[in-house]
Amino acid sequence: MKLLFKLVGLLAAVFLLYQLWLFGHILYWKWNNPSTTAFMTEQQAVLAETNPDIEIRYRWVSYDRISSNLKRALVASEDAKFLAHEGFDWEGMQTAWEKNMQKGRIVAGGSTISQQLAKNLFLSSKRTPWRKAEEAIITVMLEAVMDKRRIFEIYLNVIEWGNGVFGAEAAARHYYKTGASRLSASQAARLAAMVPNPRYYDDHRNDSRLRRKAAILQRRMAYADIP
Repeated sequence: MKLLFKLVGLLAAVFLLYQLWLFGHILYWKWNNPSTTAFMTEQQAVLAETNPDIEIRYRWVSYDRISSNLKRALVASEDAKFLAHEGFDWEGMQTAWEKNMQKGRIVAGGSTISQQLAKNLFLSSKRTPWRKAEEAIITVMLEAVMDKRRIFEIYLNVIEWGNGVFGAEAAARHYYKTGASRLSASQAARLAAMVPNPRYYDDHRNDSRLRRKAAILQRRMAYADIP
């Protein structure tokens, strides 16, 4: 019995130390920009299997140097209540769960921008109960330490937008040969529509579903509130 208590105590200590390690990174990133993320590292390893010399395309730009069109398109697409919630959109999660139950498979995620950032910064792409629990803890940390503008700034710079393409600047140059600050409303809507499945849409840029979703998002953008 004593051995069991010692083992439980050790596991609890390891868990606490890991959470403190995560919190330390988040606190640092409140004022400093991430140079890489867990998703970038994971994708780099996958790409290196076929081409060891390939490099991730990633270039940080400040919030003010990213088109408001893209900011509005992403909020309209990924998290319409971004400014109102504290990290979790419970109504959105309920709606996503109901859609998934009706379809019998995962067709909607319900994750907020804060949750997506938590996943991208620290976690793998594998879907496990542990990952979802850790994602929730990291989301709480992000919302406690950073304001919405900083969360959104990091999100815009690190999310995946294609095969080895991360962040708004790299995406704008990859798809449109321009900078993130010069994206038009139609270009921004199309990029936002790609976010749920960026690698697929990188290879299928004329997909009819992508065109339809982009058209819908462009109409919604005017109503999106951004930091």
